[in-house]
Amino acid sequence: MRWPLLPPVDEVSVLYGLHDREVNYDPAGAPERGRPEGHWHVDSSATLIGREPPGDPVPDGPWATACILASQYEFADARILRAVYRNGDGLLGRDMLMEGRFYGLRFYFGVRITGVFDEKRDTSHGPERVWGWCYETLQGHLEQGRISFEVIKNRVTGQVGFRVTGYSRRSQIRSPLVRLGFGVFGRWIQQRYYRAVQRRLYKLVQAAQRGEPLPTPAEGRNGLILAPTGARPSPAERLAPRWVNPGA
Repeated sequence: MRWPLLPPVDEVSVLYGLHDREVNYDPAGAPERGRPEGHWHVDSSATLIGREPPGDPVPDGPWATACILASQYEFADARILRAVYRNGDGLLGRDMLMEGRFYGLRFYFGVRITGVFDEKRDTSHGPERVWGWCYETLQGHLEQGRISFEVIKNRVTGQVGFRVTGYSRRSQIRSPLVRLGFGVFGRWIQQRYYRAVQRRLYKLVQAAQRGEPLPTPAEGRNGLILAPTGARPSPAERLAPRWVNPGA
């Protein structure tokens, strides 16, 4: 459905409408099952975001700080992707309305957080403490797939990292114009997003370790949170063409 050129998107009704939307692919045919159906992009990258003493995570250290920021989706780069969600919703099962931004175009689609984990792992690099979550794409999304975000502390070295992993493929897209644009630029934007969230979380964690305050999510109308903190639409954005749930 394409929205008119000037009226703003009613984020409240679109967000609440995500409740009735299902994940838009069959996880049984995804790469994680070992027998993927169709062509998928599989990505995984990690970056060092801090250091603390070996052992369990320390209070207010890089690991704990990164977990707080990640739970609020503060690592998002507002130039690429913004998220709206209901304040007070638990992390697991949270629906988020995403606003994809590409030059003068805006795309709105939904994701749902379907996994939250806090565990210890034995790896080839030593024992790790890992906290994170993942979301999956809902009906109407431009893509099909899942993305996981993990905050990792190596309990031997004290290094704290942030890993982003995911698998994805293009969804069915109704508009020929959007379908063409996504075919040309979609993969480039996706990889740009992966790099941007790692870079932003590193900067936020380092700022917190210098004593700067953490971003404080501000509740808007109807109890909605717009992430990342400080992301605000400009008056000129009323002229931006918008597509809501552009995927089939």
